[in-house]
Amino acid sequence: MFGSREEGLQRSIDYGASWQRCQAFPWSGVGQADRRGEDVAIGISFVIFDPAPGSRRVFAGIADTGAPRIAMSADGGESWTALAGGPPADLIPVKAAIDGQGTLYVTCSDKAGPSGITRGAVWRLRPDGGWSDITPDKRADAPAGGYMGVAADRSRPGRVLVTTIDRWRPGDTIWHTRDGGDSWEDLGPRSTRDVGISPFLMQDEDHAELGHWLAGLAIDPFDGSRAAYTTGATVYRTDELDAKGDIRWRPWVAGIEQTAIISLLSPPGGAPLVSGFGDIAGFVHDDLQVSPPRMHLNPHLTNTNNLDYAGLHPDVLVRSGNRHGDQVPTAALAWSEDGGRIWNPLRAKLPAHEEQDRDGQAHVVAGADGRTFAVSTPVPLLSRDRGESWQAIAGLPERGRPVADKQDPRLFYALDFERGLFLRSEDHGRSFAPTTARGLPADLSAARPRSRETPYPLIAWHGARGALWLKLGERLYRSTDAGDSWTRIGAAIRAELFALGRPASGSQEPTLFVAGEFQGQRGLFRQADGDRGWLRIDDDAHRWGHEYRVIEGDPKVFGRLYVGTNGRGILYGDPVFHGKE
Repeated sequence: MFGSREEGLQRSIDYGASWQRCQAFPWSGVGQADRRGEDVAIGISFVIFDPAPGSRRVFAGIADTGAPRIAMSADGGESWTALAGGPPADLIPVKAAIDGQGTLYVTCSDKAGPSGITRGAVWRLRPDGGWSDITPDKRADAPAGGYMGVAADRSRPGRVLVTTIDRWRPGDTIWHTRDGGDSWEDLGPRSTRDVGISPFLMQDEDHAELGHWLAGLAIDPFDGSRAAYTTGATVYRTDELDAKGDIRWRPWVAGIEQTAIISLLSPPGGAPLVSGFGDIAGFVHDDLQVSPPRMHLNPHLTNTNNLDYAGLHPDVLVRSGNRHGDQVPTAALAWSEDGGRIWNPLRAKLPAHEEQDRDGQAHVVAGADGRTFAVSTPVPLLSRDRGESWQAIAGLPERGRPVADKQDPRLFYALDFERGLFLRSEDHGRSFAPTTARGLPADLSAARPRSRETPYPLIAWHGARGALWLKLGERLYRSTDAGDSWTRIGAAIRAELFALGRPASGSQEPTLFVAGEFQGQRGLFRQADGDRGWLRIDDDAHRWGHEYRVIEGDPKVFGRLYVGTNGRGILYGDPVFHGKE
């Protein structure tokens, strides 16, 4: 059985090969605004079988203000009964667990989450049909937040764990009972985290938090001393749940991180990769086989929205981003002269516009010589002295975003989406003027980024002066003369994302990578021989949901591609050669 969001309770009697809606189950659940204000269906929040031998009991939680909270079937789903009593109508049953004696435990919250939850409860249903409110913290002044994760020890009836969720102060925790919820212990005070495998979880503190948004929770049915829980950052596991003293938890991961990637940078010198994450800033990846030890700090921006390097001095990096909640001015940019290991704040302020810049929209770029920094503030700004002084850039539109040539420090480029102009600066970014831009359409609006996190459509290749690549909608264009003329390339491919990488042996042409569609096939493609063909470099068994936010080619290793996903971390791939390619 599957409790869906919008199609009621689904049932399969052939091991999942086919599904039908369970007509005997009349409840479907309702919509609720999520944290973005969009209405989403919650539906059937859980469905759970009683594991006792011979039992045909099934329970389902219903997120519907006009329906019962819990329904039960005694005949394997052929018929259903609404259970009287139990959780109140203003709370949603979100998860459930059954112990070895058939007792049902249900966690509830006032919203589906993961954010916006203010209240919650935990209820118990005995096999005799008696309900009890066994909420761990029933104080009138209990911290705001709800309950979500729940796990019952199959070998020891009455032993249950539940998690809080969205309890920001004093933080989420795990509650433990050995008597079915009559009494509880908060495991937070004696829980420690060993995060050596994922050191970013320290978040620049002296210890890692127990976690936030604790939603998933499990006790090993074969070993009650082993448990695991999920957070908004990772999955933790312990083998010491029975310990009398401290309980040590470790990330239960092996090359898997629950992270959304916003920006990637592979400079021609230094570390293989520098990353920009959502929520956890990003890292310098000196070793692609391990989790990096330290995130970008000084300033610590939760999101890193863009990264850039100086073409002739690739150890000089710049970055921009924003924080959640307490937004910071775009003056909170940063620069580094050691490849991103140590950062320095970069402050760019125009008092008349400072209040407009508190949403992290500005991006920063570095000129080829590493001396010029340009920022796309409402009035774009330029500094030639690492942020000690700034001047307004002439000729750029509001929030105009420059792109630096990687070979010539005098050259910068920009797009004016409103007027359909390609702009160029020949004076180190101080002023811009339109070029002829022969071969480009008059309308450049298709290249406009959708948000501050969208990869910019214009790329300068580090291997040659004036070498530019532009994505206009799903079409790709190339210029070899600093934007005076452009040529459409890859007419057969529809590009969603693109990147450049090291040329093939004996070639001066950068390898072109595309996430998109070619000959009716959607995937990742590589072109390393001019405009003569596309090689698919993923396959149907390795698509990772095809939820890509950014891709980046490696200028030092031929064929290597980095892929930033929307929730599955960073992937990278190298070509495998079997004789002649």
